[in-house]
Amino acid sequence: MIFKINMKNLHYILALSVLPFVVSCKGQKEAIEKLKPAVITETVVHDTDDPAIWINSQDPSKSIIIGTDKDTDGGLYAFDLNGKIIHKVLGLKRPNNVDLEYGFILNGKKTDIAAVTERETNKVKLYSLPELKEVGEISVFEGETERGPMGVSMYKNPQTEEIFVIVGRKSGPADGYLWQYKLTERNGSITGEVVRKFGKYSGLKEIESIAVDDEMGYIYYSDEQFGVHKYYADPEKGNEELAVFGKGDFKSDVEGISIYPTDKGKGYILVSNQQNDTFNVYLREDQSKGRIAEIPVSTLESDGSEVTHVNLGPKFPKGVFVAMSNGRVFHYYDWRVIEKAIKSAVKAGK
Repeated sequence: MIFKINMKNLHYILALSVLPFVVSCKGQKEAIEKLKPAVITETVVHDTDDPAIWINSQDPSKSIIIGTDKDTDGGLYAFDLNGKIIHKVLGLKRPNNVDLEYGFILNGKKTDIAAVTERETNKVKLYSLPELKEVGEISVFEGETERGPMGVSMYKNPQTEEIFVIVGRKSGPADGYLWQYKLTERNGSITGEVVRKFGKYSGLKEIESIAVDDEMGYIYYSDEQFGVHKYYADPEKGNEELAVFGKGDFKSDVEGISIYPTDKGKGYILVSNQQNDTFNVYLREDQSKGRIAEIPVSTLESDGSEVTHVNLGPKFPKGVFVAMSNGRVFHYYDWRVIEKAIKSAVKAGK
């Protein structure tokens, strides 16, 4: 029997068994064991890119992972917590990123929705959860020469309960690179109206990963070869840049951003150090302290990631960290393993 393995998948298979090396302060190489995922999903057809986590409020152990398959004939997949594919939408035109939010009032009923960028049609497609039924779309960056939506995140204002979609693109201006849309219902489906254009851009590569901290009211986004920008999520608070962090902390691309709360206003921000196969960790409450840890993982070349602190049952009692990996899969990590690695790194001063 002859087996065919392409080079990308061969790299994935081999790397799971290889330990990375870091250089200590004494200049000596030290082997660091890569964290291993608790679950590796079934494969998609083309190229995984970005995950989101939908929490089943009735039974968190039945929560699902939503993930994109990036290609001209791409798709949107739903996986259970064992990594099995349970729903999918095929035929999307290069879907890049996905995010979700809870409780949009559609036809008088609270509806959880996922937003997916469809790059080749210049749209954000909207789907109800958990069944992945299409419920609307937004044509984005209208009137612009540079469109090509890539990054997406959602924000729900805790006071007004208005829901917004924040969209990034393949390329754009030095300021006003991101557009924010307020979701509205029209004729029984969901659409959006642009409410602001904001966000600085270095011009070095592109902006894809966007994350929102609803509780704290901040937007973070990765300027891929520059750093992580921070802005207010509420359009009423203006477009002033609040901070840039992570500059100089990455081998090359600054990628997926995930936010894990440990208490009110406290926790961790994890950012993919893509070409180093690690995640850099920053304090949710104070990014000015710089990187507090760098966590090596078995995940390869991760673009997108997501995390939840919700108890999802015996396998993930303190939540799950999900990351896209080469090999057309997503990796699920028990948060307890990630947390232990962060605390060990902080204690060791790495």
